[in-house]
Amino acid sequence: MKILSIDVGSGTQDIMLYDSDESIENSSKMVLPSPTRIFAERIRKHKNDLFLSGETMGGGSVNAAIKNHLKKGYKVIMTEDAARTINDNLNLVESLGVQITPNDEKNPDISEMKLKDVDLNAIKEAFNQFDVELEFDYIGVAVQDHGFMPGMGNRNFRFMKIKEKLDIPRKPEEFVYFSSVPNYFTRMNAVLKTLKGYNTVLMDSKFAAICGITCDDYVKNLDSYIALDIGNGHTLAASVFEGKISGVFEHHTGMLTPNKLINYMEKLALGILTHEQIHGDGGHGAWIAEAIDGFECVVATGPKRKILQKTDFKVHYATPAGDVMMAGPAGIINAINYKKNHEGEY
Repeated sequence: MKILSIDVGSGTQDIMLYDSDESIENSSKMVLPSPTRIFAERIRKHKNDLFLSGETMGGGSVNAAIKNHLKKGYKVIMTEDAARTINDNLNLVESLGVQITPNDEKNPDISEMKLKDVDLNAIKEAFNQFDVELEFDYIGVAVQDHGFMPGMGNRNFRFMKIKEKLDIPRKPEEFVYFSSVPNYFTRMNAVLKTLKGYNTVLMDSKFAAICGITCDDYVKNLDSYIALDIGNGHTLAASVFEGKISGVFEHHTGMLTPNKLINYMEKLALGILTHEQIHGDGGHGAWIAEAIDGFECVVATGPKRKILQKTDFKVHYATPAGDVMMAGPAGIINAINYKKNHEGEY
């Protein structure tokens, strides 16, 4: 079985082409600039009015580039789906000065960029340069999707859905979607539209990273630990006991300090960390199904993991598939294999 696994982050997109007949360490791998960074740079370099079509994708630096383009006096027109990259509330997007048109409308007189989180043609061309054929049975993609419900902030909505899923401690492999995704996950559904016709598996990027951490050989021998994915944009911590996630908190990486991490992780393990504590500090939130009885160490992945060097925790840096940047792709592959082995073919 072959799986193309793509973890789309705010800084990088991490890609692995896995073949079950080979060692996972020998998989073809790439770490490239994220689509968000790529499109943001293209917008910054553009010196005229702009028409953005395509799908909903990760915002971040794209949103900043669009706002800066408007400030320069240029016109920005976006289709409805593309505009949700900025915000699912299209009235708010229009208030910024963006003109919104129906998805099927064309603007032939204005330069067009088609937004999307996954550019399969570009990935194929990159692999082809090294005579690697892009053939796969499944394509797994991880993105961070806050979800959307009118009248509720996306941070609160995200953790409401995490709370519903994490009603009891669960294996990280269970946080995966085969072929269909709830409508409120607009970004994941946009990826499904982009990859229509393929056997597509979706996962939230943070839970994909936690799932990848469990693939590390050292971690397999631990009973209890705190798993941390310290990404360029966001950090998610999970308390894990006997292979199951018992609780999580999520924050903006740039707002975390070593002391905050120490405080939040200790409270997470004890089961006393609240959603209000994290949300009130500017983070996304927290939810705990059960406390864990202490933790043997902190297991970390992600490009900003060095912040842990300023703590007194015993730290293990996870390297699933022999590469710290492959936690997300390895997690997706792990989830696909788990589902197929436990619930049959999809």
